[in-house]
Amino acid sequence: MNVPYARAQITVNTPEHMGDLGRRLAAVLRPGDLVLLTGELGAGKTTLTRGLGAGLDVRGAVTSPTFVIARVHPPLGDGPPLVHVDAYRLGGGLDEMEDLDLDVSLPESVVVVEWGDGKVEELSDDRLHVVIERAVGADGELTAPHPAAPAARPATATTTPPADVPEPIPANATGPAVLDVDAATTEADAGAADVRRVTVTGVGARWAGVDLSPLEA
Repeated sequence: MNVPYARAQITVNTPEHMGDLGRRLAAVLRPGDLVLLTGELGAGKTTLTRGLGAGLDVRGAVTSPTFVIARVHPPLGDGPPLVHVDAYRLGGGLDEMEDLDLDVSLPESVVVVEWGDGKVEELSDDRLHVVIERAVGADGELTAPHPAAPAARPATATTTPPADVPEPIPANATGPAVLDVDAATTEADAGAADVRRVTVTGVGARWAGVDLSPLEA
């Protein structure tokens, strides 16, 4: 039986548009939400998270947490804190997240985990999976993310969706609709190498029937 979910697909042409998508994503998030980011190195995961942090109005510059594993960005206003995690070196699981000694309550925060698929799903039954595919080659064909890490990092990244992510919703299905939105670009010289396709899939009851239209360009 498929888990209730919502889905959106957005084509992003520039890093600026990726940041804008992060700000729109912040508008649909609430405390306790878990966001898992998947994409090859340089695909734009941290750029999207930086926009998300701007949308949540949190303190501190959002940068890759590779060497510190996790950063907590407190809110400047009444919104939730942002917990930004790089799970490349994590074995996974709630216990290991708690071992990071984060000075924050995870249920009261928005938790964004890069390379989190297959590692931290037990943090929540309700998750938002964000997969960033990047254009490669002269024809700009979009391909699924694949490991492109240096040898010092374990080859744990995968393009295989989580086991509980359901099959795509048929076009004539009832319930949450599939959104396929091309983000317009104003840069005439935007090359194919800048193009990203971002697929956002909500898993669990939290995302059943959620309107993801704010993610439209």
